[in-house]
Amino acid sequence: MFKAKNVKNDWLNLRVPVWVLDMQFLPDSKKIATCTGHHQVRVYDPSASQRRPVLEMEFDEYPITAMSLTSSGNQAVVGNTHGNMALMDLRKGAMVHCYKGFAGAIKSIQCHPTQPLVASCGLDRFLRIHNIDTKALVHKIYLKSRLNCLLFRSEWQNDGLSGKDRNKDNTSENVESGFHSDTDEDEVWEGMEVVGSKQSKSNTGNEDSEKGRKRKTTKSGKKRNSALKKKQKQV
Repeated sequence: MFKAKNVKNDWLNLRVPVWVLDMQFLPDSKKIATCTGHHQVRVYDPSASQRRPVLEMEFDEYPITAMSLTSSGNQAVVGNTHGNMALMDLRKGAMVHCYKGFAGAIKSIQCHPTQPLVASCGLDRFLRIHNIDTKALVHKIYLKSRLNCLLFRSEWQNDGLSGKDRNKDNTSENVESGFHSDTDEDEVWEGMEVVGSKQSKSNTGNEDSEKGRKRKTTKSGKKRNSALKKKQKQV
């Protein structure tokens, strides 16, 4: 069993706090890579004589919440709570390059085992797939919920289409299959007659009949009053 040892005390001779947030095992070796809440990336080697990390580097100034190793095992992609993601070289102990396009904290990162692709998700509710080497954004999908974890399928089929081209293909397939869009459905509903219109007509007819009855009663009352006045004069 391997039990790691904390790094040396700082310049004030105080103990450095431990805050490990993610951990990965390097392939074909006994080394372990970790990321901390103090924006540190460390590599431990259980086969070495020392229990302290054999490599330590820092990235940005915010807690690193996710980490994933590339297929080669010599590099790692890390992301923090500020929405920054970068590729780190575990041999040289330096940052290679950063990835752009994030708007929230990154919760999970997953590298493809064979392809040079990395998928990430976070609090901005987007699933993004970047090319590890070129930093290009391959796919970007809105998933309506705040994701905490993701998995990469081993059989990856990339048709080389962007999001807009993919939507165009989906719409063309829907038209060919006879599927109607929402606009067509709205037109159908707008063309239908309202069932409540007949009831409204009957209600208006009843109101007119009641008004006519009131007029007749007022006219008959006036005639009676005039007849009574004539009789009183004759008397």
